[in-house]
Amino acid sequence: MSGGLGRPIRVVVFSGAYLDPPALRFALALEAHPGVELLGVLCQAPAAGWRFRLRERWRRRGVLAAGVLLRDALAAIGRFLDSPRAALARRSVARQLAPKVLTVSDIHAPQVLTQVRAWQADLGAVYGAPVLRPALYDMPALGTLGIHHGRVPDYRGRKTTFWEIYNGEKVAGVTIQRLEAGIDTGDVVKSGEVTIGRKGYGRVERETQELGLRLFLEAILEARDGRTTRVPQSGHRGRHYGQPTAGDFLRLWLRVLGRRFGSRVT
Repeated sequence: MSGGLGRPIRVVVFSGAYLDPPALRFALALEAHPGVELLGVLCQAPAAGWRFRLRERWRRRGVLAAGVLLRDALAAIGRFLDSPRAALARRSVARQLAPKVLTVSDIHAPQVLTQVRAWQADLGAVYGAPVLRPALYDMPALGTLGIHHGRVPDYRGRKTTFWEIYNGEKVAGVTIQRLEAGIDTGDVVKSGEVTIGRKGYGRVERETQELGLRLFLEAILEARDGRTTRVPQSGHRGRHYGQPTAGDFLRLWLRVLGRRFGSRVT
């Protein structure tokens, strides 16, 4: 692609059942950026509202859901205490964003495709969405980009930051890729890494999310300016990882303790 748009890039976001904190921060960053016109945020879910979000988190995380909710609440309080003015500014942007967040029961329904077509988006952006079909992700003029917290092609699938730590990798990766057929197989447009060292899972996850937000925004602005570079993935398919269990988290916690105290605990 050569040349640029010469105006804010028109972006539609495809997300999951609800905007969890990282996806919400991403949407807020797009809404606040002068170089981006956020058209809408589509979430696929049978319902909306905080009751549904609680049920969905329990379904996905089980007993770990309580810890995740507590972590998110403490993080929000910490951000407010650290910078009340910035927190109030985020609330103002969130009020602007709210009417643009649309919950649909089927993200590929004909009426949804009609709405996306009417928006005439330049670019699609995926953050936590279900697997999309070409009829949707090929609709924006410049295609659709997605974020993957993991190094490709070695770590594909779900919760790959966890599995990179679990497997003893030295770094955890973040990839911004063009959506294509297959899961986490598209051309890479941006990538980066976070050193793991002796950090716990929570810290590494936060750092990869912060890096991913920056890389995703950079990729969107590069698309606006006609500076996108695409690097095909190697022929190596890598492994497809699934959601870790409570037992997996316990084993990781014991391993981290072992490394910190100089002994091997399994």
